[in-house]
Amino acid sequence: MIIFGPLLVTVGIGFFCWLLFMLAVFALPLFVGLTIGTWAFHAGAGVLGGIAMGLVAGGATFGVGQLALALVPWIWFRLLIILIYVAPATVAGYSATHGIAQMALPSPIWQTIFAIFGAIAVSITAFVRFIGMATPGPAGQGLARG
Repeated sequence: MIIFGPLLVTVGIGFFCWLLFMLAVFALPLFVGLTIGTWAFHAGAGVLGGIAMGLVAGGATFGVGQLALALVPWIWFRLLIILIYVAPATVAGYSATHGIAQMALPSPIWQTIFAIFGAIAVSITAFVRFIGMATPGPAGQGLARG
């Protein structure tokens, strides 16, 4: 049992860090869902109504982004839509990494340095995921002809 304790703690911490950064990538739909769910709860919808409203609002936010990426033909407008979703992910990545760094590092300078690297990593991850969700342009548009 003494061998499994540290292993399970390490796996548990790794899982929660993965979950934290996964939620940071989808920060905008998560934030909208939590905000609407909290509002619905305080407006008298109850616990289940608040959860349902939050899930619907978060899903709708994600769906609107997907629909916008699918329907917008201009690449610069797609980039603007992606940046609207990536900017909150950057802030969430900075905050999450800074919180973890505060527990591990005593120096505020190193905490900030690690938080900046965390924000960059989450930003790149969110950008790549949302670029992957964007539908490609018309067939044969980017192919070299020979």
